[in-house]
Amino acid sequence: MPDSYLIEYCAPTLVGIKTGSLFSFETNSEKESNKEIIKLNRLFRKKGLRAIPLRRNNKRTLLYFYRPSHLAKDLKNVEVKEILSKKGYCCENPDFCIVQLIKKLSSEKAFPHEIGLFLSYPPFDVKCFMNNPLGQAKCFGCWKVFGNKKEAEKIFEKYKKCTEFLKNEHRKGKTLAQLVV
Repeated sequence: MPDSYLIEYCAPTLVGIKTGSLFSFETNSEKESNKEIIKLNRLFRKKGLRAIPLRRNNKRTLLYFYRPSHLAKDLKNVEVKEILSKKGYCCENPDFCIVQLIKKLSSEKAFPHEIGLFLSYPPFDVKCFMNNPLGQAKCFGCWKVFGNKKEAEKIFEKYKKCTEFLKNEHRKGKTLAQLVV
């Protein structure tokens, strides 16, 4: 997997301003997919990052690239706990939450909207989207914003600047390992 791919889809997670990122990549086999994931985990484990396959189908793997310490903190948020508990998650153990998310992704036809809580989306926006995905959002960016538009736009801009910064630094010759905080 090229470094540029990770920078494009995971820059805010790489520098620690976002809990996690979600992206899919193509491989020829599950064995090849596993090799990529093992390589990522070896490279980033000491930087506090982890890569976990959430779903595999055909020749694509849906990968959750995240900071376990950030996820543990997010899961302590009262609103996050309330939303996830209503969906059957046990928020006391982040790893178990991820296992539950994997099960939902493989067993349910619809994509579990609560996944936004694993990606640093505001709980209010996730809850509104879960209750009415076709509802009127105030703006769109990394997610559908139903709550604080100004704050969301600041975050979107921050993510964009972060991604551009990492792309530029990578073009100048810095390795991905050097760019990760």
